[in-house]
Amino acid sequence: MIEAPEDASVQSDRAARRATRQRLLAERDAFAASPAAAAAGEALAQALRAVIADLEPERLGLYCPLQSEFNAARALAADPRFTDLSLALPYARRAGRVMEFRAWNGEAPTFADECGIGSSEGAVVVPDVVVAPCVGFTEAGHRLGYGGGYYDRWLAAHRQVTAVGVAWSFAEIGLEAFAAQPYDIALSIIVTERGVR
Repeated sequence: MIEAPEDASVQSDRAARRATRQRLLAERDAFAASPAAAAAGEALAQALRAVIADLEPERLGLYCPLQSEFNAARALAADPRFTDLSLALPYARRAGRVMEFRAWNGEAPTFADECGIGSSEGAVVVPDVVVAPCVGFTEAGHRLGYGGGYYDRWLAAHRQVTAVGVAWSFAEIGLEAFAAQPYDIALSIIVTERGVR
């Protein structure tokens, strides 16, 4: 069977995203091991703390960092302004590739979701602000993640939520590597070590 041109376009877009993802993950790993990482991490932490303080969330959705990902929870835990903030972690289900947030006490997760990522066994909640890790991002605020579409689906179903992406500035990608599709949900804010985008 011959595929329709739009199918070929979708396949080409997926291949371009895969290649960009692999490149950026390798760059992130190398950067995390470099002497510049500590200062950049502190700059990103300060920028993120300022954004979250301005947003004044009632409940903040965070994430359990993978590999060389920036640890947003640790950055915020270092600031006494957020001591009493209600938190949540995502819980991803493989079937249907759906995600929910669950209430979290801020302690190191001892429980994992169906994708093996640290999560919480708390009640299902809907944070009003969510911090999302970005493998890459575009000037328009679109996020390149790990390819599962979990955040895009969750944000599409919760349009009232303020989505804050965190990324390293070198992870900005152009339209040739990331043409936004209808299912790509733009983030409200992107924070890098160089400030807010």
